[in-house]
Amino acid sequence: MRAWTAPEIPTLDVVGPPVSLHDTASGGRVTVAPDDAARLYVCGITPYDATHLGHANTYIGFDLLNRAWRSAGHQVRYVQNVTDVDDPLLERATKVGVDWVELAERETELFRQDMQALRVLPPDAYVGAVESIPLVVALIERLQEAGAIYRVEDDLYFSVTADPAFGDESGYDRETMMRFFAERGGDPDRAGKKDPLDCVVWRGERPDEPSWESPFGPGRPGWHIECTAIALEHLGSTMDVQAGGSDLVFPHHEMCAGHAQVATGAPFARAYVHAGMVGYDGEKMSKSRGNLVFVSALRNSDIDPMAIRLALLRHHYREDWEWTDDVLWTALDDVERWRRALALGAGAPAEPVVTEVLAALADDIDAPRATAAIDAWVAATLGTDGLADTSDPDAAATLLPVLDAALGLSL
Repeated sequence: MRAWTAPEIPTLDVVGPPVSLHDTASGGRVTVAPDDAARLYVCGITPYDATHLGHANTYIGFDLLNRAWRSAGHQVRYVQNVTDVDDPLLERATKVGVDWVELAERETELFRQDMQALRVLPPDAYVGAVESIPLVVALIERLQEAGAIYRVEDDLYFSVTADPAFGDESGYDRETMMRFFAERGGDPDRAGKKDPLDCVVWRGERPDEPSWESPFGPGRPGWHIECTAIALEHLGSTMDVQAGGSDLVFPHHEMCAGHAQVATGAPFARAYVHAGMVGYDGEKMSKSRGNLVFVSALRNSDIDPMAIRLALLRHHYREDWEWTDDVLWTALDDVERWRRALALGAGAPAEPVVTEVLAALADDIDAPRATAAIDAWVAATLGTDGLADTSDPDAAATLLPVLDAALGLSL
């Protein structure tokens, strides 16, 4: 599958510090400084509706991680999936009377346009669920050989007890697992399962649903094994970071880890990193609630994409927060103010700002701290306290590449 066009980003003259991240599995900090390319997997969209700000918050957060690794001197191997066949997509297509393939292609293209406008670096491998079916079939066969797969009618299930480390990624107790499994696409009450938490890896053919031939009979992949198969194929047995929204901690990332660890005998990821949820009108922004603010709608209203990006950068990626109109209007004003300061050329000393921005992003992707450093420089340069500082004649030329390379802001 085609990704979006990569923005041109400048090469910095300085090297950022090693990147440390909050790891969900351990609950602590992990310094991720690989000897070769850093390997990152971020779970992608199910394309049955347009990109909302909750999506954008996640992908911009991990775009900053991609950039922080690059600033620290690493190459990055970045992989993302598209779940272009799944129950929500099929249900939406039926409801609106559109072919499911057409709906998936249309919304995936809109997602590409939104990511490109927001200057998110594209993945090196952008892989759809449909095109990954041969990988899924091969992985299920490996899991069968390990004794981790069993059949319930026409469906195949993964036995979570096959992975001795099951539960280590989320750290949840069984009661919490059961609650989230039921809420997030699981079927804990299905008769015939060995364990209520066992998840489907191959869904047998149903009437009026797409299916593909396989050694197990016609059907289609389960959600979790899709990401596992793609990650193992494109990143190897152990990646550096598996990332996504905090609503993927369980069951999705737990199940992905279980599949991979049984198949390979190696840890699936060195760190599991999760973005917070964005709320609107008092609830988590989600398609099921219908309380969405779409990136494309803002862009079509002539909102500068850099203001959208800055509005998201004002919040730490792990933070749960509420989107309001004031958040956007403030970011629009700030972008204009930053551009006015940078247009002067000279300004307050820039080198300490560069150091602070790179240090902040290496410190668990602390974008609010990084943008605060730019705010302080702008205030000093414009003299908002009554005295303008233009002692650094090359300040703008020093800062502009860092704003672009490290924060993704083209000003």
